[in-house]
Amino acid sequence: MLGNPKPETKKLDAAPQGDGKLDVPEPRRGALLPAKILALVLVAGAMGAGAYRLFVGPFGRAQSAPAAIEKVQLLIRAGQRVSVPERSPVRAKLAIQPVVEQDIQRSLVLPAVVEADPGRLIKVLPPLAGRVTQLKVQLGERVEPSQPLVVIDSPDLATAYADYDRGKVLLSLALKSRDRQRGLAKIGGASDKDLQQAETDYVTAEVELKRTEARLKQIGVEAETTNKSRTVTVIAPMAGSVIDLAVAPGAYWNDATAALMTIADLRTVWVTASVPEKDTSLVSKGQPVDVVFAAYPGETLRGQVLFVSDVLDPDTRRTRVRIAFENPATRLKPGMFANVNFYTPLQRVPVVPTSALILKEDANQVFVEVEPWTFEARTVELNFQQGDQAILKSGVKAGDRVVVKGGVLLGD
Repeated sequence: MLGNPKPETKKLDAAPQGDGKLDVPEPRRGALLPAKILALVLVAGAMGAGAYRLFVGPFGRAQSAPAAIEKVQLLIRAGQRVSVPERSPVRAKLAIQPVVEQDIQRSLVLPAVVEADPGRLIKVLPPLAGRVTQLKVQLGERVEPSQPLVVIDSPDLATAYADYDRGKVLLSLALKSRDRQRGLAKIGGASDKDLQQAETDYVTAEVELKRTEARLKQIGVEAETTNKSRTVTVIAPMAGSVIDLAVAPGAYWNDATAALMTIADLRTVWVTASVPEKDTSLVSKGQPVDVVFAAYPGETLRGQVLFVSDVLDPDTRRTRVRIAFENPATRLKPGMFANVNFYTPLQRVPVVPTSALILKEDANQVFVEVEPWTFEARTVELNFQQGDQAILKSGVKAGDRVVVKGGVLLGD
């Protein structure tokens, strides 16, 4: 009897076990080993390709060798000249402009201070020594002519009155003696010597009386008065303001050469500026100026130089320059600060931007284009600087093309 040609297969029992899991037969370990090896090889290959692209990709392509980068020369130096090659990136960083001549009016701004006009200022001195009993004015007060300022009690005033009284008596006696000798001389009862002595005594007494009278007048009192007290009142010699006060009630003033106070007529004041020695030639008498005061920042006063001092201060190396201003309302007060702007005459001078200057070894240089994209460093003498413009004395002339931007790239 023939058998069944189909191979006999085993059926796997998938019946659940007691724990609810299917009882699946475990495959053989040896059958999975080649598959794991293949998977590891594929993963390692992928990681290697990624690393290759990461490190090699930015610098070239893996299929061909990286191309050599052509090196471009930035500058070419030949002696004092510097050339910029055609393909040099320095060209894009340079700006070149011709030197131009302009009419420049230099503005010199200097600090200044308001001062009283010395020709309108008086230091009030005491006529004699004594004790100050009354002070009738204060610092900064305005006074009128003959206004009482200070009352001084002085023993010297009593002495001056006594000298005057004695002088009057001596003059009266001398006058009587002279008249008597003249009468005797007419009748031959007096000698010429006695007459001459009487005449001399009279003249001497007269002069002495005038001296004592002048002394009382200088003190400020009347010689012929019934009230001969020891007090004297010092009065204002002129109209003005008390700008300095050095006395107080109760003080004993024994120095007749020391000022009690200072009175200044402030209807005209000076604005005094100190000009540096190097700029003295830029200032002259009659030169127009603009003055701005710190107290009035929005207001500019136009004036002119009254005079330039002939003496240079050896300590500050500066020259004092004064400008006079009318001050009827006394808005300008001594001690105020100001800025004076001096305007110099127009000058036609070569001008370059300050960005063209290169400082080298304490000297200013500019790079001048001598040929297309070929430059030469030249030392220039700076006259002065005004804003973003440099006014030159020498070194270049109008029409020269200079580097005004990026010149530092051409330096050594």
